[in-house]
Amino acid sequence: MNLSSNPEWAIPQRPLDALVIAPHPDDAELGMGGTIVKLMQRGWNVGIVDLTDGEPTPHGSPETRARETQVANEVLGNPWRVNLGLRNRFLEPTLDVRHQLAGLFRLTRPRWLFAPYWLDAHPDHIAATQLVEAARFWSKLSKTDLAGEPFHPQRIFYYFCIHLKLNPQPSWIVDISLEWDAKARAVEAYHSQFIKGRESVQPSFVEQLREEAAYWGKSIGVRYGEPFASKEPMGMRDLESLI
Repeated sequence: MNLSSNPEWAIPQRPLDALVIAPHPDDAELGMGGTIVKLMQRGWNVGIVDLTDGEPTPHGSPETRARETQVANEVLGNPWRVNLGLRNRFLEPTLDVRHQLAGLFRLTRPRWLFAPYWLDAHPDHIAATQLVEAARFWSKLSKTDLAGEPFHPQRIFYYFCIHLKLNPQPSWIVDISLEWDAKARAVEAYHSQFIKGRESVQPSFVEQLREEAAYWGKSIGVRYGEPFASKEPMGMRDLESLI
């Protein structure tokens, strides 16, 4: 696939500051929707790559999910967004997909990458993270047929959208107290996934998500938070940004 010639993928005019890789549409919103809103409001050039269309699901369809994704993306602030069109439930860290993703990194040149947390019960999430890590390495290679020029994203960070009943220790937590309402509306945009068929479930899915955000927020002394992890140490120029 020639990424640079795909008319549906207009490459950003300037390099991305951050690129979120999501196994399915809605994972970016669930894992770090508040952080995306915060970054967009601060002028960051943010992108999202949905690897699959997320279908089939009990109440969804490819067309429905695409419409829901468009609405959710508008709530986030309209970050640049593409869908690789890979097969949901069959996502694998193959060389072909690694090639596609590495080429996309070279064309969009993101400084930071965000991938799902590496431990999960969902095979698509595990495969997505393996793809991001491998494609990051490949994207810097020379003497290759990859799209674009060699480029190595500075960092990979991991957001929490986990299907296991575990509570890993995050490396840091972002205060999303002011962004919670926008995150909730972005998640609610996926009506076929989180509302339809769940009307009698209490607390609602979004309420459960709010309680999780409140838990993380409490741990840093704010109302709502989103946790992130890093496999590599991070440096600080000063301590002024610490809460």
